[in-house]
Amino acid sequence: MQKDFIQDPVFPECPIRNVLARIANKWTMAVIYTLGGSDAPMRFKDIERQNPDCSQKMLTQTLRGLEADGLVSRTVYPEMPPRVEYALTERGRSFLPLMRQLIDWAYHNLHDIVSDRQQYYGED
Repeated sequence: MQKDFIQDPVFPECPIRNVLARIANKWTMAVIYTLGGSDAPMRFKDIERQNPDCSQKMLTQTLRGLEADGLVSRTVYPEMPPRVEYALTERGRSFLPLMRQLIDWAYHNLHDIVSDRQQYYGED
């Protein structure tokens, strides 16, 4: 079994849970959002600059996972020093409208959710 295949212990053969586990990863949506906001491919440092709280190691792992899933393309140019650029693939771009809907939903419900949490935990 591949190390990036996340197997759910209750439903080990469920491919949907596998895909959603990658999408729900802490940095995946941030990287997709960053790449989706650019009309041109981006270099690693540019992605890193827009996600300053993501470590270099985590950004590398996230980009590799997204590349493995066909959501991000990685292009290496044979220059000195080597230039590497990342861009969303067609599959990655197809996720943007869904992600934007989720972000909009979170934005519109944020205050009510925070209020409900405070009420639930008695933090009035």
